[in-house]
Amino acid sequence: MPSDEVLTMGRIGVDLYPQQIGVSLREVRTFAKFLGGSASNVAVAAARYGRRTALITRTGDDPFGEFLHDALRGFGVDDRYVTPVAALPTPVTFCEIFPPDDFPLYFYRFPKAPDLEIHESELDLAAIRAAGIFWITGTGLSQEPSRSATLAALRARDRAATTVFDLDYRPMFWESREVARRWYAEALPYATVAVGNLDEAATAVGVRTPAEAADALHAAGVELAVIKQGPKGVLASRRNGERVEVPPVPVDVVNGLGAGDAFGGALCHGLLAGWELGATMRFANAAGAIVASRLSCADAMPTETEVRTLLGEEVRSA
Repeated sequence: MPSDEVLTMGRIGVDLYPQQIGVSLREVRTFAKFLGGSASNVAVAAARYGRRTALITRTGDDPFGEFLHDALRGFGVDDRYVTPVAALPTPVTFCEIFPPDDFPLYFYRFPKAPDLEIHESELDLAAIRAAGIFWITGTGLSQEPSRSATLAALRARDRAATTVFDLDYRPMFWESREVARRWYAEALPYATVAVGNLDEAATAVGVRTPAEAADALHAAGVELAVIKQGPKGVLASRRNGERVEVPPVPVDVVNGLGAGDAFGGALCHGLLAGWELGATMRFANAAGAIVASRLSCADAMPTETEVRTLLGEEVRSA
């Protein structure tokens, strides 16, 4: 079997998104069910561009877990590393939708999420080493045994090819920002790429200015630092001194929750294709904008044709 082009590791769950926009959950009457979780969404986004994609995670041994397997296969994501945990329910996440910039999330990951029960002994280290891009998240470092498994995977990969650390800081999953920073510092030396918004970068390296955060990530060993700045666009900085800043693509926002994951899948596509840095950032920004203009996350991930159309460009081959 060919090596995976993109192999992600981390969160999965069922997203239940309201069909009534602009009202609280107290008033919502109907919901739609979708695949969710950052690492899962990134895998789906990369698969939309024709990339061979797989996911390392765990679900509950229940109908929601079965739904997630069906959804992954439907999106073309290899689920051979997705295994059940008998004692834990598949997580469910609700959101409220108040466009353009307020999307509260409510995570039901109790008593513990199965995706935090990934064990080092279960990892296919050969597949992790062989993948074109290996993508891990900050949430995977928040609890054991997922923390040790994530660090073991990074050590085994040893910066081979492209190793992406999605900083993905969710305060509700951590005792404190300081505890998160400690474990982020353990992972950063094994990453060749770090991606996060300003708050996540501050968690990782303690500074909030985009240029200073990029410099601090480079000092930690990262070759490419990608700092998302919301309405100010994105800063991408290579350790060799190359820097580009790309403005956002304006759209009418419906739900901004999946935009970052769409950006991540598009970033993987651009890195694998060897595009120049500015082109990769413009493509990733446009992919994120498309998903922000739609209700769901995984189901909303665009094709390359859709992204190129938004950018007013012709479709290019990978």
